Amino acid sequence: MQYRHFRFGKGFRVAFAVRRVQAAEMVIAPGGSEGGPENRHRGADQWLYVVSGSGLAIVEGQRKRLRAGSLLVIERGERHEIRNTGRTLLKTVNLYSPPAYRDDGEPLARGRK
Repeated sequence: MQYRHFRFGKGFRVAFAVRRVQAAEMVIAPGGSEGGPENRHRGADQWLYVVSGSGLAIVEGQRKRLRAGSLLVIERGERHEIRNTGRTLLKTVNLYSPPAYRDDGEPLARGRK
């Protein structure tokens, strides 16, 4: 068993990975964003769950509003950006299958752990 209590401090932090799935927390300040037109995970699907705050997801040019309770799946290879459009922190829990990042938050090469 592995256990982690999310703190939701600033930025992106990997919690842990088990075999083929990795959990991470992400916090974006008001007006901030993560990703961009060239950002994609070539080897992993990303499931993003909004814990609190509001924002906008742009995935392959499609825009989706985000708010607490939203669940978004970004499939491997899809270009994406997540923006905080609200007045409070945008806090998300992200699951990657297979893992997309090293423990220090640096991206993994496709298909590596």
